[in-house]
Parts: sequence; structure tokens; C-alpha cells
Amino acid sequence: MSPRTVVKKIVPRKLFKTIEPYGHLGEAVFLNSLNNGSPARGMKVIGVTGTNGKTTTCFLIHRMLHEAGYKVGLMTTVAYGAGDNIKPQIEHMTTASVPTLIKRMQELKQEGVEWLVLEVTSHALAQHRVWGVPFSVAVMTNVTEEHLDYHGTFENYRNAKRQLFKLANKNKKGLRIGVVNAEDPSAELFAGDIKNPVTYGVKKGDLRAEEVNLTPAGSTYKVKISSDNYNIVCHLPGSFNVYNTLAAIGVGRAVGLNPEQIEKGIAALKTVEGRMVTVDESQNFGVIVDYAHTPDSFEKVFKGIKPLVKGKLIVVFGSAGRRDEKKRAVQGALAGKYADLVFITEEDDRDMDGAAIMEEIAAGAIKAGKTKGRNLLLIHKREEAIKAALKAAQKDDVVLLLGKGHEKSILSNGPKAAELRRLQQDDNDPRRVAERPYNEVEVARAALKSLKS
Repeated sequence: MSPRTVVKKIVPRKLFKTIEPYGHLGEAVFLNSLNNGSPARGMKVIGVTGTNGKTTTCFLIHRMLHEAGYKVGLMTTVAYGAGDNIKPQIEHMTTASVPTLIKRMQELKQEGVEWLVLEVTSHALAQHRVWGVPFSVAVMTNVTEEHLDYHGTFENYRNAKRQLFKLANKNKKGLRIGVVNAEDPSAELFAGDIKNPVTYGVKKGDLRAEEVNLTPAGSTYKVKISSDNYNIVCHLPGSFNVYNTLAAIGVGRAVGLNPEQIEKGIAALKTVEGRMVTVDESQNFGVIVDYAHTPDSFEKVFKGIKPLVKGKLIVVFGSAGRRDEKKRAVQGALAGKYADLVFITEEDDRDMDGAAIMEEIAAGAIKAGKTKGRNLLLIHKREEAIKAALKAAQKDDVVLLLGKGHEKSILSNGPKAAELRRLQQDDNDPRRVAERPYNEVEVARAALKSLKS
């Protein structure tokens, strides 16, 4: 049992939440001092934060710099590594723990990495886990309500993310450039936190996408700024990826890439694990796996996909235990509004009551017009829900599998979950939380094959 787990068990929840950031700060200061300063010293770090789009934007920036010949590393929810040697991320969090973060930065530096693209969460910023990291460029994709179970209020959550821009602004050796989604309601706050803001968007911004053409295979659009013209080809579907690519263009310009390098780099990225991944077993309907798990990301995915669907839109999703409970009914309502057939299932119940979580989601779908047993089905075992959804699909339908994306496990009830769930969260207690291997893409692929036989 780790020292953190021991402390968490004996210290009252409110007190632990107060002192936890200082524990991470002390850990970061101590471990950095052992290395005579941050192992990232000398590297130029591009930090990407936001509620949605962080991972994809990181991959776009990394691929763009790599294609341009830069020695660049990547650390995200999905993967980490350098150049073409990108390894899957197995930890169940976005920005790794302080020891893991430092270890990986050391490894990347030894591989000759000069630039690092780092996905940065509100938790990591609030807990000072990225103390000592020399951010040169900061990126904000968007900020909508999430993780309020931890931060308490939206303002606290947003302020945690703003710390990335403030850290980048303090780095006098960095570029002190902040790339900001101009259409986000918090854009002015983030732009005001850094010396050199650059904004982007479709409706407004310094970098503005024009002549946007969306297809099931991706998008094309044009950008004109100053004397530069860009003809962008993006192979990632969804209107939200127009915004992600615009953010990457902003970073490319900040670093000094020319239009041709930026265009080539964005076109070079074909897919991101767990993000709008198509599962094809020669069936006559579409199957897409995506990590969307917040109301904002749900709406973006639904709005992006719905106009392209010739048949029915079928969706399978759940909502995590020990996470923001208010979003469940909202997720249900959005699914009820956009999808023709809704399957509600598990998504990391942890030690909470999975049936109760599904009912909370269902309440929103029912308000949106869905009827249990007809176009709203509750199937707790995720593998069974996916198989039922695929079985229901017909020619030209699209099945969306949302919420798990790249993750390689599901956290479900342990043998004593019901009697111990009154205690504060502890995913490491096997009495309360059981972990089973899980891969959404492979589950879908196996189900499609079984339906053929």
C-alpha cells in the first residue's frame, strides 16, 4: 500500500483534499531537486489543456512537428514516446503522477527530444504535479463543466486550467505564446493570462477556418492570415476536429513552421486511438468508438455525426461512478435528442451502484422522448450492450460507442462494494473496486464477427 493510500485512509476527506496539492508540490520539488532541476530543462514544452480535444490536439501537434523534422516527444492520455516510437498509456489518468512524469521526461531527454507536447489536466495543475515543467506554449481547446466532483465549482476548475497559461507566461526563456479557442466563453480570461495570445475559431479568431467541407472521412478548409494561406486536409472526422486542427496551426506558426509544413503535418495524422475510430468488419453499417464522456463532447459528436447518417443513429454509453453525478441526466437527454436508439450501460462504476447510475442517465433520455423497452434499453454488462446494439443495427445505420475510447480496463464493484461505498473513493481497495481488462475496439470487432457466424 502506497504512503498516499495510507494517508488517505486515516485523514478526513476535507482535510486530505486541502493538503493533497501540497503533498504533490513537495514531491515535485524534491524529485526535481534530485535531478538538479526539472529533467525537462532545455526542452521546449507545449502544454495542451481543455475539457475536450486535448489528446487529439496533442497528436496533431506532435505529428506536425515530427513531419517537419523536429525531435519531439509526446505524453497524453492515450500514449507517450518520441518520434515514431509511441507507446500506449496504461495509467487510468491523463497527466501521470509526479514520479512517472519525471521518469518519462528523463527518458525522452536521453532520446534527444528537444520539444515535448504534454497533455495537462486541471487535476495536474491544481495539484502542482507539473511544477518545474518549462512550458513555452500553452493551448486551450475549450472549457465546459467537468470534474466538479473534485474542483467544487466551475470557476475553480477553470482557474486550475488557467494556471497553464500563467506558468507559460512566467517562463521568460519560452515563447510565452497562448493559443486560445476564440469561441469559448472563457477565451478572454485565458488570453489575458499570457503575453502573446493567438485566437482561433470558425466564426471568429485570428486563425479562422473558411470554406469548411465536412465528410465522414474528415474535413477540408482554408485559412488566411497576414500573407499566409493554408489549405487544410484533416483525416479525422467531426466538426470539432476543425477546431483541434486550428489549434495545431496556431502552435505551428508559433514554432516557426511554414504553411507547407503545417499542411503536411496535419494531413499526416490518420487516426488517434479511441478518438473517432472506425471498426470495419465489412458490415453494412458504421461503428465508431470515441472517448466522449462529457455533455459538451456528446453534443459535439452527435452534431458532427448526425447529418452524415443515412439510417438510424444508435448510441451505447454509461457514466462513471465517483464522478460528476449532475452530468448523467444531461448525457441521457442529449442521447435521447440526437440518437434513434439508446443503449445505457456501465462505464467504470467503481464501488457505486451501476443500476442506479443507469437509471439517472435514463431519466434524461425519457425526458427527451425515449421509452424504456422500445428505443431506450438498459443493459449493464458493457460487452452485452454493445452486442445488442450491433445486432439492432441495419444497413446505413451508425453505432456510436462512447465513453471508454482508448482505455484498457473497466472498474466495477468489488465483493464488498455495497457495504463500503459510504467511505471516500479508493480505487486501490480490491474489496470495493474490481478491475477487468477491456478494449472497446476489440469488443466491437469480436461482436461483429460473432453476428456474422
